Amino acid sequence: MAVFLIIATIVQLYLEFSIDSPWKDRKKPVRTLRLDLELAEERRILEARRLTPPALERQASYRERLPVETARLRDESRHYRRLHLLMQWLLFVSSAAISAVTAWYDPPQPAKGVLICLGFIVTIVTAAAGYFKPRERAFNLQQTADSIEQHITALELGISPYNDLEDRVNMEGFAATVEGLRAEQRMREQQLDQPQQGQQQVI
Repeated sequence: MAVFLIIATIVQLYLEFSIDSPWKDRKKPVRTLRLDLELAEERRILEARRLTPPALERQASYRERLPVETARLRDESRHYRRLHLLMQWLLFVSSAAISAVTAWYDPPQPAKGVLICLGFIVTIVTAAAGYFKPRERAFNLQQTADSIEQHITALELGISPYNDLEDRVNMEGFAATVEGLRAEQRMREQQLDQPQQGQQQVI
């Protein structure tokens, strides 16, 4: 072990002080280093521009990725719709159970714990439904997915507003419209995340 450490130390010292050592400071001026860095950055930008496909190809690739986006929107919409239904059923069952337990026990003393639990569930579910608004989120997501799908179908069939003779014009309008729909969806989500007073001010 000691022999190995001695050999490693000798090799490291040789590399440190050899003429062609990669760690040796070559005393390059800062101005030269900056110039080299700027040239490397220019070469990187030129290479990126050379490798960037034309706008029509990028728009076509964007259109091919949209089915995944619409599927994601539909999945999220389904999730919020199920959450809303679960909350509604919890409210129905808990509210009905409160009345049933109150009517069943004439002196409600033995059922106080059950009534407290059911009242707690009703309060929590009502507050959560009012705060998270799963029904509104599900509706907005489904509406955005349907709108994007409608524009995809119009583009594929070549009908209005994508009935121009040039594909470039159609793809440009399609990409702009879909991005507008997605921006509108994000704005609606932000409005739902705001407190009620903030939403009224935004509206």
